[in-house]
Formats: sequence, structure tokens, C-alpha cells
Amino acid sequence: MKHLLPKGWARPSGYSNGVQAEGSQVFVAGMVGWDEERRFADGFVAQFEKVLENTLTVLAEAGAGPEHMVRMTWYVKDIDNYRDNLAEIGRVYLKIVGKNFPAMAVVGVEGLVAREALVEIETTAVIPA
Repeated sequence: MKHLLPKGWARPSGYSNGVQAEGSQVFVAGMVGWDEERRFADGFVAQFEKVLENTLTVLAEAGAGPEHMVRMTWYVKDIDNYRDNLAEIGRVYLKIVGKNFPAMAVVGVEGLVAREALVEIETTAVIPA
């Protein structure tokens, strides 16, 4: 896997501009912050933590881990809540995922299918051949 940083560009914080990878692709559906019985965690950061845990659980089914993640798209219901919690989000991310920073996008949305969801994240991973 190669993280793409064009010459002269500042290094992004917490994500990569692009990732080049070759191997078996794994696509994880939008994960929300609920447990196995569909009970939601309380608050944005708690739901975010559960989203990451759920994502890694699905990746493990394919023999993948956080080091294989190449792309994430985050959908958040309250973009200001996201911005206000960036430090805590970063701590949770490092605790669960570590220092792998895939290409990412964060999109503010009006709503998500699960009404209680505050964040939903789609992930793509590539397991090297």
C-alpha cells in the first residue's frame, strides 16, 4: 500500500490524499454506532467508537484489519458536532484503528436511515495479494 502525497503538498492530518493498493478488495457497508442487538451508544463520540469497532469486526470476517483500510466515507448528521469533537474523535480513532490513515471524506447529511444514528461510515479495504 502506498499513501499518495504530491510533491510540495502539506501532509494532511488524520487522513491520506490518496492510497494506491493492489490485492483483494473488501467493501464494508455503512456501519452505524449500534451493538449486536441494535442498541445505539449514547452521543456522537460513543457512536463513532462503536462504528469503528463494527467496521473492524466485519473486516475480520475477510481476514483484514485496520492496516488494510484504504478508503472511508463518513456521513454525519451534525457537522458542527463533528467539528466540536475532533480531538476526542482523533483519540478514539488512534485507539481503535492506529496510525493507518486511509483516504477519507466527511459529509454532513440531513438524516440517516437509522433515525438514532449520528454517524455512518463506509469503508473499503485491500488485502495485499
